This record gives sequence, structure tokens and C-alpha cells, in this order.
Amino acid sequence: MLLCTRVRLDSQTIVAAAAGIADLNGLDNVTLTSVANHLGVRKPSLYNHINGLPELKGQLAIWGTDQLRVKISEAAIGKSRHEAIEAIAEAYRLFAKERPGLYRAIVSSPDRENLELKVAIKKMMAVISMVLEPYNLSADDRTHAIRGLRSLMHGFASLEEAGWFAAPVDREESYQKLINIFIRGIESSCD
Repeated sequence: MLLCTRVRLDSQTIVAAAAGIADLNGLDNVTLTSVANHLGVRKPSLYNHINGLPELKGQLAIWGTDQLRVKISEAAIGKSRHEAIEAIAEAYRLFAKERPGLYRAIVSSPDRENLELKVAIKKMMAVISMVLEPYNLSADDRTHAIRGLRSLMHGFASLEEAGWFAAPVDREESYQKLINIFIRGIESSCD
């Protein structure tokens, strides 16, 4: 006698399945059909938990942002100043490498006005802000520093993922040097 186990569907299960598909096959291959097939359910069953693909991709961006926040938060624990910056930069890049589809969902979110996404982004930015707190930057300078650090991390991770670093020079060293230049800039602005 065969027992058939049914997947217990909820929005979290659906989002996690979509994240797995995005990481393996690319964000563009996340469809309601692909998620339903992955979960072994009929596509209409998904509508009991999500309102369609735009909502699913929005939830994917929120979940991914939360996952990234957790990774950089964990990396920063017990560290301060340059060590904390280096740790979150490494964790950020590693997340983008290990979860490429989920990372793309974060940075290409379809609805930047989504309140849940705004909250998730604000929490992630708060982690970066806390890492920069020991530098005693003014509010404006801290905002500039947060934007700068995030731009460095995202830019490098995105270019690396797209295959733009073909020169036979160590990418790890390039990334570390870039982050060190940022740190020296922050430290010199505190003098």
C-alpha cells in the first residue's frame, strides 16, 4: 500500500520553493507553474496562499532581504569597526554567490512601495548602520557611508556573478582591497 504524503502548503513553503527554483534555474524561471510542479501540487492550490506571481516575487524579495540581514548580522557579532565591516562585506558577497536567484529577487524587487519590503530593507540597513556606529559619523555622513558600502558590495557581487572579472587576478584580493579602501576612507573622515 502506497501512502501519499501531501505537501502542507503555506506562503512560507511557497516562497522557499520559489527561492530554490530561483537559485537553481534563475529568477526568470520562477513561475506559478514551476513552483506548483516543484511542490507537487496543482497551480490553483497556490492561490489559497498568494495572489499571483507579482505577490510571490514581492514575498521572495522580502524573505531574501530578511535572510541577507540575518547573514550579515551573524557575521558582525563580536566584531567592531574594520573587522565588522570586513565581516559583513564577506557575508554579503557569500550570500550573493550561494543564493544567486534569491539575491536577484532582492535587488530587482517589483514593488519598492511594498510596506513589508520597506520594513525588511530598513532592518537590513540598520545592521549596516550599527556596524558604522563606532565611527561617530554625522547622520548625513552615515547615510552616505551606508550607501557607499552597499554599492560596493552589490556592485562587486553583481559584476562577479555576471562574469565580468576575467583577468587572471585574484578576485578575493580585489574585493578585500576595495573594502579596505572604503574602510580607510571612513577612518580618515573621523580624524
